Amino acid sequence: MAKTKAKGDGKKGAKKIDSSRALERSPSHLLHRALQVALDIYAEEIGPDAVTQRQYAVLSAVAAHEGLTQTDLVRTTGIDRSTLADLVARMIGKSLLARQRSASDARANTVRLTEQGRAALDLASPRVAAADERILGLLPSRKRDSFLDVLKDMSRAAEALGEGEAEAAPAKGKKKDKAAKAEKAAKPKAEKAAKPAKAEKPPKADKPAKAEKPAKPEKADKPKKPKKAASLETAGAA
Repeated sequence: MAKTKAKGDGKKGAKKIDSSRALERSPSHLLHRALQVALDIYAEEIGPDAVTQRQYAVLSAVAAHEGLTQTDLVRTTGIDRSTLADLVARMIGKSLLARQRSASDARANTVRLTEQGRAALDLASPRVAAADERILGLLPSRKRDSFLDVLKDMSRAAEALGEGEAEAAPAKGKKKDKAAKAEKAAKPKAEKAAKPAKAEKPPKADKPAKAEKPAKPEKADKPKKPKKAASLETAGAA
């Protein structure tokens, strides 16, 4: 019995070792852990009252290229469109950014830094640099450049994937519209063809002829009563 338990314990131990090794080779798990470390370091260096990491990315992108549209900011920062739209709206509310109509495209809006936004960027930049140094300090100096190159490659691959999906989306939409139109056009014809012919009503059964009533028997002629003698004869006799 003791041997059997020992074997079972060994199998459980082997499974635990295998699962831990799987995590050690999981890019998603390792990237998540690395991101947690990076955000913790950023929060410690930047302080509670400064801009967030995403706000800093938007401020830096707008400062580097004045007059960017929100679409340009999506490509530059890698932040998804819906999140970026909400982020820009909140930053405008805090007077970090200002929106204005694009000079080249009347349908688009561009954003620029306000004085308050530029002051926030100037305050955050040295603190962000310190956070980046601490993050890279976790790696040996010989691996830092290759680490940054890998992150750049992954970022570019993600951007290319996002652009490919954005281009494919309108094409898919057009195909769906065409298919829907074709289906709609064919539907009435199919419905007409599908209607079964009306079944002919069965002929009404002839009602049975009414039985003829038996003829009434003719009444027998009653014997005629003898006529009374003429009154003249009666009078003569008198």
